[in-house]
Amino acid sequence: MTAFENKKVFVKTYGCQMNVYDSDRMSDALATKGYSPTDVMDDADLVILNTCHIREKAAEKVYSELGRIRQLKERRAKDGKGEMKIGIAGCVAQAEGQEIIRRAPIVDLVVGPQAYHKLPELLDRTGNGSSVVETDFPVEDKFAALPAAKREVTRKRGVSSFLTVQEGCDKFCTFCVVPYTRGAEMSRPVSQIVAEAERLAEAGVREVTLLGQNVNAYHGEGPDGKDWGLGQLLFRLAEIDGLDRLRYTTSHPRDMDDVLMAAHRDLDIVMPYLHLPVQSGSDKILAAMNRQHSYDDYVRLIERIRTARPDIALSGDFIVGFPGETEADFKDTMRIVREVTYASAYSFKYSPRPGTPAADSKEQVEEAVKSERLQRLQLLLTEQQRAFNASKVGTEMTVLLERKGREPGQLVGKSPWLQAVQVDAPEELIGEIVTVTIDTVGTNSLFGSMIDKPA
Repeated sequence: MTAFENKKVFVKTYGCQMNVYDSDRMSDALATKGYSPTDVMDDADLVILNTCHIREKAAEKVYSELGRIRQLKERRAKDGKGEMKIGIAGCVAQAEGQEIIRRAPIVDLVVGPQAYHKLPELLDRTGNGSSVVETDFPVEDKFAALPAAKREVTRKRGVSSFLTVQEGCDKFCTFCVVPYTRGAEMSRPVSQIVAEAERLAEAGVREVTLLGQNVNAYHGEGPDGKDWGLGQLLFRLAEIDGLDRLRYTTSHPRDMDDVLMAAHRDLDIVMPYLHLPVQSGSDKILAAMNRQHSYDDYVRLIERIRTARPDIALSGDFIVGFPGETEADFKDTMRIVREVTYASAYSFKYSPRPGTPAADSKEQVEEAVKSERLQRLQLLLTEQQRAFNASKVGTEMTVLLERKGREPGQLVGKSPWLQAVQVDAPEELIGEIVTVTIDTVGTNSLFGSMIDKPA
């Protein structure tokens, strides 16, 4: 019997899809030591905060959460429920390191995103007042070291799954902390990815989203010993029985090559949806961001993508109020939004990330100006999203049914364009792809009627 047997772990995930994937893999690693997941923090013997460093005041939010957990830990000990260990993982852990232990002595373990495969052995070293900080970038392949999830665990997680294929970034955009918290670009071997995707499909997963900080820069070793790009990988994954849908995120405009374009053109399994951040429409600001592309480069690329896949829907990221941004620069961003048209988008006010070049700029934009510009941009983006959703009314589409809806007899699924679709259907159809006619559009989803049950 191990020291960990019959323990429970609560993992709170912040931020991106990669953190969702990482949290699942942490749970898989801890399962080998007898930890089972719980959705109730009070019941946990181990609490892990898997953090994100992208948003403003990310570290302060973690410290605030730790204040609440400290009270819970003290109450648990008072009630005789045993010790609660606390771990901080992810990008804030990588960025803050030993500072977390200094500011929050209740933390037992700090582990960066490249070392979470070591969680079981790191936990062994905690206790009796000892804390552990592990933020090195290990030489070994963490993905090869991680255990595979059990089939029933994978199935319980749902019929759509994330699969990290690439980590890190070599672009060094001046606003971004990713190269410092996730490290240089690293791509997993094709064989390793295919094996994981086959396990997912065998467990009933129908849709896989390939993840990477710069996913279309993927360059993993193929079975022929040569580096494969993301396009080649998609063609290989399309051969897996049981997989019906493939997506990928997040991409950089400089890494959309011809083979990846061909995958969009030739593979029905690749969904007609692409998240391709531009960040700004101003060439001056794009240069200051070190984006390494221009307004025209981006627009011409969109034209090529739409030629390859005319029904594709586009999503993007936008930062307003970047240091030095003038009203004319902002109008260039509004212009590119109108020219491209987006089905969905994420937009934010610029906030300095410590340690990044832009944070030291003397040309910071006033907060009130940033807020006003963001409001204008979001009004335009919302208008475009509503128009895109409205264009689907009266059309037929295939929908992957994923879970029960709020109303009895209602299921929620996903359209090829990543829209939530609600439809009346029996629960036994969860995991199936059905044909639906879209009747109406709600605030955040489409409502449709099923016209075809799966074969």
